[in-house]
Amino acid sequence: MQRRGALFSVPGGGGKMAAGDLGELLVPHMPTIRVPRSGDRVYKNECAFSYDSPNSEGGLYVCMNTFLAFGREHVERHFRKTGQSVYMHLKRHMREVRGASGGALPKRRNSKIFLDLDMDDDLNSDDYEYEDEAKLVIFPDHYEIALPNIEELPALVTIACDAVLSSKSPYRKQDPDTWENEVPVSKYANNLVQLDNGVRIPPSGWKCARCDLRENLWLNLTDGSVLCGKWFFDSSGGNGHALEHYRDMGYPLAVKLGTITPDGADVYSFQEEGPVSDPHLAKHLAHFGIDMLHTQGTENGLRDNDIKPRVSEWEVIQESGTKLKPMYGPGYTGLKNLGNSCYLSSVMQAIFSIPEFQRAYVGNLPRIFDYSPLDPTQDFNTQMTKLGHGLLSGQYSKPPVKSELIEQVMKEEHKPQQNGISPRMFKAFVSKSHPEFSSNRQQDAQEFFLHLVNLVERNRIGSENPSDVFRFLVEERIQCCQTRKVRYTERVDYLMQLPVAMEAATNKDELITYELMRREAEANRRPLPELVRAKIPFSACLQAFAEPDNVDDFWSSALQAKSAGVKTSRFASFPEYLVVQIKKFTFGLDWVPRKFDVSIDMPDLLDISHLRARGLQPGEEELPDISPPIVIPDDSKDRLMNQLIDPSDIDESSVMQLAEMGFPLEACRKAVYFTGNTGAEVAFNWIIVHMEEPDFAEPLAIPGYGGAGASVFGATGLDNQPPEEIVAIITSMGFQRNQAVQALQATNHNLERALDWIFSHPEFEEDSDFVIEMENNANANIVSEAKPEGPRVKDGSGMYELFAFISHMGTSTMSGHYVCHIKKEGRWVIYNDHKVCASERPPKDLGYMYFYRRIPS
Repeated sequence: MQRRGALFSVPGGGGKMAAGDLGELLVPHMPTIRVPRSGDRVYKNECAFSYDSPNSEGGLYVCMNTFLAFGREHVERHFRKTGQSVYMHLKRHMREVRGASGGALPKRRNSKIFLDLDMDDDLNSDDYEYEDEAKLVIFPDHYEIALPNIEELPALVTIACDAVLSSKSPYRKQDPDTWENEVPVSKYANNLVQLDNGVRIPPSGWKCARCDLRENLWLNLTDGSVLCGKWFFDSSGGNGHALEHYRDMGYPLAVKLGTITPDGADVYSFQEEGPVSDPHLAKHLAHFGIDMLHTQGTENGLRDNDIKPRVSEWEVIQESGTKLKPMYGPGYTGLKNLGNSCYLSSVMQAIFSIPEFQRAYVGNLPRIFDYSPLDPTQDFNTQMTKLGHGLLSGQYSKPPVKSELIEQVMKEEHKPQQNGISPRMFKAFVSKSHPEFSSNRQQDAQEFFLHLVNLVERNRIGSENPSDVFRFLVEERIQCCQTRKVRYTERVDYLMQLPVAMEAATNKDELITYELMRREAEANRRPLPELVRAKIPFSACLQAFAEPDNVDDFWSSALQAKSAGVKTSRFASFPEYLVVQIKKFTFGLDWVPRKFDVSIDMPDLLDISHLRARGLQPGEEELPDISPPIVIPDDSKDRLMNQLIDPSDIDESSVMQLAEMGFPLEACRKAVYFTGNTGAEVAFNWIIVHMEEPDFAEPLAIPGYGGAGASVFGATGLDNQPPEEIVAIITSMGFQRNQAVQALQATNHNLERALDWIFSHPEFEEDSDFVIEMENNANANIVSEAKPEGPRVKDGSGMYELFAFISHMGTSTMSGHYVCHIKKEGRWVIYNDHKVCASERPPKDLGYMYFYRRIPS
């Protein structure tokens, strides 16, 4: 039998070596070559430090020991750091298929594909032919061994190569450590039977077919019946008639009315007992007369394409109907939508338009990359730097060149146009262990902004903390209505939440007329009238922030009784960058967030100098600083007085009862925990009191239990001193005490992350500027670089200029779409996922979050 001659190149040119020498060549490296085990993540799609992929010009190098992937620019860094010499080089070549008439041939089968790549691009169509190439590369001499089918390779190497080539993407694993816990596709979706019974669903006025309920209604996708959903623990929400109908008829799938948008809808499978996705949902809805692509969910009605204002919210914000000019180059790179990831994309585009974040991450790129841990995919600073460089470098946003297009046509080759970068790896890490952001559902951009600030605080780079630019102090003044005494308190915040002052609408008469017409239309099951958008003056919202409603049940320590107080809010410091959130969302009757349809005349120049805090004024008398009593049910009072419950003992049934009402799961867990497992009703009261707090949906973090979560305020430098037992564990490993304390303070007292922090900060020195006040100091828990008296703030003038805003389209934070507008180089630019274009009409009045920068005085 003739031996197949496997060839590999020798540095410097055309040297060749026979296949029989391959085994001897690989012998020194055999101990470093591993076969992927169950649970190993094999990265074949994307470089750990950049957005290079097998589609890139230089291909991708997969380490045969760690299974991390690196582009040509970064593979040498990994080799020098680890000494790992053997890599698998992956390259995908593409060629566009054209017919004699010049058009692409449809349904042309691709050839020579053996890589299982989840590329997340738009080129997996029948208009292109692909050819995959794989080879082993041995560093530092760059010897190349062609793959596959090299019989002369040692058996271990062959097995390892086959395992790497056939491995699945790490993002496809249904693993709690990955973000891809997406809703599964229903097994009934492809072959769903739909009865031809002539049922057509009206655009509004729905009611359960078995009772009088008009909320929480579900459309069965087999027979078109509209029935109410399940009931909640307090007997509200529904009578369960949709489930009864399934038990009677066996029709498996139903969609919730009011959630249908062009992006999808909430679909439930009774047979599979959980939420599912239906890839044929548009067709299944069209069977009952619902055009999914031209509808928007509302509380109890579908807005079709005749309802201009609701549709125009999508059109105006996305600037539809105008020919927008694409933008290319540094700072004009889009982000691909991973399936309802637009909230993340919008926030990150705004964040990396801020110079302090650019300097902290992209400016420190060599240092961060060189000192990254062995697994850079699990390091926050590395992934922030990677994303920032991808957005700002211009490397992934290059305009098409006319000469290149002509050459491609002549050679029948195709080079994909820049279509944005995929934030898969970044999203997988920042959302890890977070029940909401780790899902594939739509989320609130404001909650993600605070979550990101929390991560920046916990993973700061030495003394540098770019989130300082957002931090400010709010002074709250409460005056007792009976004693006229006052109490001043300060709190740390990262954004200014402006209430929507609906009572100040300038078109109030028009709104009242519309509401009467809407009720009449619903009562008579007629199409709803044209929507009317409330026009709210910005000054009214600002006034509502400064002077909220009276405080009910305010504790008056002077009278030792409950009375009412008047509350006012002022800025004790002005941040360098002011983030303003318009509180457009409220709760509907079904506990689902709903959105006010409002237009607010947000100013380009903002002056809030008049909101500067003044402190205790002459003639004012302070209330004694006595906290109100804590009212606890008798049966649990003793237990709570002694110690809090173990987090593992949380009553999950109470948690689920609250979660079914629409509250975030982690908020429900905290409510049950902090009320001592005293029942869902008591926990519900806790939620109502705390739901406006920035860390409301953050994971439960208990000092001493090593929780992964932390509130935003716990990261301001006011955390408790790390537990001595955890400090002792780290010092027993040979590290200095102040190094252990610094690492724990930077990672919210989490032992595992603190060790990662130490290894990723080898430049730490005992005599560093980092100072911790130790025992015998009342403020020993304050961590700072210069021993400040309180949280780090960057105070200045109250004059600001608008430079970015994020807009939301849809009826609630649980659905819809986010778009970001940023002012760059004197003009507005719209970032709509991967599309980046010059803005023609920036809709500044319809924004949800606004970013202002301070104007130097």
